Amino acid sequence: MLRPSLPAALVLALFAACQLPPQTESAAPPKPAFDSGNWRSLFDGKSLSGWTTKGGRYDGKAKWSVEDGALVGREGPNKAGGLIYTKDRYRSFAMTLETRIDYPFDSGVFVHMRPEAKGLQVTLDHRPGGEIAGIYSEGWLHHNPDGEKLFPKNEWNLVELRVTGLTPRVEVWLNGSKSCDWTRAAGLPGFALDGLIGLQVHGNRGDPATRTASFRNVRILELPTVDPALFAIDAKGQLQATDKAKEAGWSNLLANGTQDWSFVGGALSDACRINDGVLEFPKKGPGGYLRTKESYRDFELRLDFKIARMANSGLFLRGDVEKGNPAFSGCEVQIVDDFNWERVTRTKLKPTQFTGSLYAALAPGDREALLPIGRWNSYRVLYVGSQLRVELNGRVLYDVDTKTLKAEPPFVQRAGEGFIGLQRHAPKQVEDEVYASFRNIWLRPIKREQ
Repeated sequence: MLRPSLPAALVLALFAACQLPPQTESAAPPKPAFDSGNWRSLFDGKSLSGWTTKGGRYDGKAKWSVEDGALVGREGPNKAGGLIYTKDRYRSFAMTLETRIDYPFDSGVFVHMRPEAKGLQVTLDHRPGGEIAGIYSEGWLHHNPDGEKLFPKNEWNLVELRVTGLTPRVEVWLNGSKSCDWTRAAGLPGFALDGLIGLQVHGNRGDPATRTASFRNVRILELPTVDPALFAIDAKGQLQATDKAKEAGWSNLLANGTQDWSFVGGALSDACRINDGVLEFPKKGPGGYLRTKESYRDFELRLDFKIARMANSGLFLRGDVEKGNPAFSGCEVQIVDDFNWERVTRTKLKPTQFTGSLYAALAPGDREALLPIGRWNSYRVLYVGSQLRVELNGRVLYDVDTKTLKAEPPFVQRAGEGFIGLQRHAPKQVEDEVYASFRNIWLRPIKREQ
């Protein structure tokens, strides 16, 4: 991406920053601004597996290679620049990497990259007049002229990012010191909700092949996408309610572990367990479903789920204790391995059986919303009267008056109040020891005006 040079007048410091002492290769690494035991590596230090130079917004012919355990980018033929992207898309996350950028050289970290919409760039413009940890997207969104002070020349520098919120907040730490905190204004058109993460060679400069941008120890921690006015996110990805959320009536359905739940189909202790705040369904155990002891009528619900290959589960809403299968006494929002199910079982799923479908009643309106196996997904459900809205990872699957659906039994004959449930159904093809995990199950009752 081409950017104008920073005018001399824009030297106003937006964030106070201290000058770091010179580092050497043997110096102790800076202490990370945040850490967690749940990081996932994006770069194996040996290959370009998991990365691609196509599919974002700024594809190009920059040269990318692996050298001495680092992902290295340099200009391609005819001064070509370009990005290398993760093959998977991300929305809310923390990310850490170490980078060594030769001086002068222009690079950056891009988030929410899609061909059809704008993403955001955290600038790593390591040149005279350039900016480190500014925010750019086809024009400047946030200047950060003091970032360079936290980014020593010709050294490995630790860069940490957090991208969170419904309209993203981007925070950047350089070598453990916070350098940027910017939130995109709500309602700005043309921006992607999520997308690929990219590393940049700017190009168009005629830099010699010896001048490069190098990256190593690239890790990611996926985080829930929530309204920051309602929830804070801790280092483990768990939500903590703000005073505003508490006043609105939000409650954590896993606050007491499984004490507020019962299991239909066997012993609760055999069906599930709590592991570091996460509800897990082991492969071994009875079939059936977990249900809340309390009933709910009108509510807003949000939860995160992660499934293993060939998993089959579901989210029950308004299940009736007295009328058997909650998928039909109430309703079920499906959770299944869309990616492998048909191939492994040699069966064909109906449109109303894929993840996000209102089971046997309504197909999801977006089949691209589900994230790959092993990654956290988020459901948001708003159920008031007969109106049901379901979102998966921020994408609306349907917003429908259930009374209008052709279903058996008709929704007018189903319960108008009931439990929240999670289906426990592990097919024999599941190989992982835990086949479904759930966290951050929060619910807000809604009082309907009479």
